[in-house]
Amino acid sequence: MAHNLNFNETTGRYSFFSVQQKAWHGLGQIVQDYPTSGEAVKHAGLDYEVIKAPIYTKGTGIIQRTDGIEMRDKEISVPDYFANIRTDNNAVLGVVGSDYHIVQNREAFAFFDAIVGGGDGILYETAGALGNGERTFITAKLPDYIRVGNGDDITEKYIFLTTSHDGSGSITAAFTPIRIVCQNTLNASLHNMSNVVRIKHTAGAKQRLENAHRVMGLANTLSNQLEDIFNHWTTIEVTDHEVKKLIQLALCPNRETLDLLKKGSDDEISTVFKNTVEDAFAYGMISDCQQMTTTKGTLFGAYNAVTGYYQNVRSYKDDEAKLQSIVMGGTAQLKTQKAFELCTAFARDGAEIFSFN
Repeated sequence: MAHNLNFNETTGRYSFFSVQQKAWHGLGQIVQDYPTSGEAVKHAGLDYEVIKAPIYTKGTGIIQRTDGIEMRDKEISVPDYFANIRTDNNAVLGVVGSDYHIVQNREAFAFFDAIVGGGDGILYETAGALGNGERTFITAKLPDYIRVGNGDDITEKYIFLTTSHDGSGSITAAFTPIRIVCQNTLNASLHNMSNVVRIKHTAGAKQRLENAHRVMGLANTLSNQLEDIFNHWTTIEVTDHEVKKLIQLALCPNRETLDLLKKGSDDEISTVFKNTVEDAFAYGMISDCQQMTTTKGTLFGAYNAVTGYYQNVRSYKDDEAKLQSIVMGGTAQLKTQKAFELCTAFARDGAEIFSFN
């Protein structure tokens, strides 16, 4: 699996660090003590500056005559567009417009400090840069846990922040619960709330900080509600047949497949979809972490069959693709959100939610 971590030729190091645990693909730096955000910037090799530089292109060779003097165009300035460039190695990270506001890595991480409040118990675990350094990220573990059942099944609470220098995206902060026993990412948004806050690369530090504090409010609200919901789900029994039906509905890729499921036309359903369902169902039935009292034969276990499939079974092109899919609004996050909605409906209405035999 490709890693896409930035390699800084100046320092001869990969731009990534993690605390105590093995670094990404064995690359980057492992540190023993949790750093401050400023130390994290240095450990991860993110202490470089980015500037906006004017863009020029070659002329077409047209001869211009001014006061009888022939002139041939050599360079033409491209108006209203700029190249974002790393000052330490002149790498071009992307092309942006005149309204684009650069947020330096250290500023983004200071912004992250504003999210977590800089308080005790905030643990910066990983940080790094991808590609040429056009995308950077940091994760921090929050104090306290989501406790399910008798407390043996616990979920850690993380906030993940990423920013880009190529003009492709906003500063994005997301609340991401991680179920320790299986390292499943549980991206569940409740009702009309979102577990993600996005802030454009424009001027306005005050608004950025106000939005930053929204993330903490989301994290606290979501985690409290999730604890109640997950504990309730551990008390609801489901059959293996119902688990498979739920997985089929959650992973269903389109309306055509749903119609075929309703008709019971298994022969017409794609082999790819059937294999995906079987892989998720097998994980839900035989994985060690699905044999706990909180998960075996319960609605909580059915939900974890979907989240665990995307975290532990499904193959991705590279780690960046996995991150995008699971945390940043990609396919896995959408499907696990669907699973969450289905489990919520099952808890309320039982097997009536299944619209096919």
